[in-house]
Amino acid sequence: MKKYILLFGLLLSMTGVRAQQNDDMRSSKSLFEEVTDIKKKTDKFNFFLNMNGSFDNQFSNGDHQISNFYMRQFRIEAKGKINDWLSYRWRQRLNRPNTGSGNIDNLPTSIDVAGIGVKVTNDFSMFIGKQCAAYGGIEFDLNPIEIYEYSDMIDNMSNFLTGVNFAYNLNPNHQLQFQILNSMNNSFENTYNVGSTGVKQSQVPLVYTLNWNGNFFDNAFKTRWSASLMSEAKGRYVHYYALGNEFTQGKFNMFFDFMYSNEELDRNGIMRDIVNSTYYKDNVNASYLSLVTKMNYRFAPKWNAFVQGMYETASLKKNLKDMFGPIDFVKGKYQTSYGYFAGLEYYPMESNLHFFLTYVGRAYQFTDRAKALGADKANTNRISLGFIYQLQMF
Repeated sequence: MKKYILLFGLLLSMTGVRAQQNDDMRSSKSLFEEVTDIKKKTDKFNFFLNMNGSFDNQFSNGDHQISNFYMRQFRIEAKGKINDWLSYRWRQRLNRPNTGSGNIDNLPTSIDVAGIGVKVTNDFSMFIGKQCAAYGGIEFDLNPIEIYEYSDMIDNMSNFLTGVNFAYNLNPNHQLQFQILNSMNNSFENTYNVGSTGVKQSQVPLVYTLNWNGNFFDNAFKTRWSASLMSEAKGRYVHYYALGNEFTQGKFNMFFDFMYSNEELDRNGIMRDIVNSTYYKDNVNASYLSLVTKMNYRFAPKWNAFVQGMYETASLKKNLKDMFGPIDFVKGKYQTSYGYFAGLEYYPMESNLHFFLTYVGRAYQFTDRAKALGADKANTNRISLGFIYQLQMF
């Protein structure tokens, strides 16, 4: 362990990172402009490389597992404005399998965004195509390359779905969005792992989301709140709520996200895995709670320090009784998970390049009834030294 600490200390003297960025990070100049010294005179085509890479030291239950270089995120993105009312955006993750067989939208899961934006009036616009669900939450709204590790809630969600989003600006500080998307981007069987059971696929597998983005006190307080209704199967629904709140005061910034999901057919999969029964997997009614907070302190113009905490629970909403045997799954909480992060970030240039040294810890606790079912998961720790960069190529 000492050799890793010594190595990190040496590398840190040359590196570091910055405070959180939103999904529209931009360099002051594109690489094309830097190389050619020719100013780009159009916004019709912008091309980006989105990267998050690091040297990781990973531990499981306190034992060192592996030290290796890892490219956590690598996405390419193109977007632009064709004219005053028409725009487009495409983003694809290159380090994800390009699977697409059986997907109801006929698009590979590696594609995050692929669609067009239509500005109807100055206050009303639409985006049509594959896009990020407007689920709310501050962390959920960030560019994925900015995330060191997602909560279990977000990590198990289908975040990029195909449909249409309507956005209306009530005034410069408040926006409402209404979104209708496919509730899946894979097949019904693969999404819910139900196989040939009695559960019938919904004939209208859609998710409806109402989202409010608010801005108060000259950017001192921001909201990202949403409520969603998702059709899972015939007569089965997900009710999902996300309340994201961000506070900024001088050098200090923090956010607090509340997320709750009530799933009449377990889509997240944590409770389904704990029950681990073919007989029950199409009857698991689960609920998930996630609380995430992060605090940033910009103690110097180019330096940011942060701490982050997560608290999550997985519960069974209804009793499951086995008519063919003695097994009886009682409703209630089965799993509690914790996340605890800390790090330093350094922002060396007037672009969004930043370096980081982070610690990421995850711990899991199970109730006695979950342990009786064999539920177990290792506590993990990771120390990473790396970089994050949305490089504008053109």
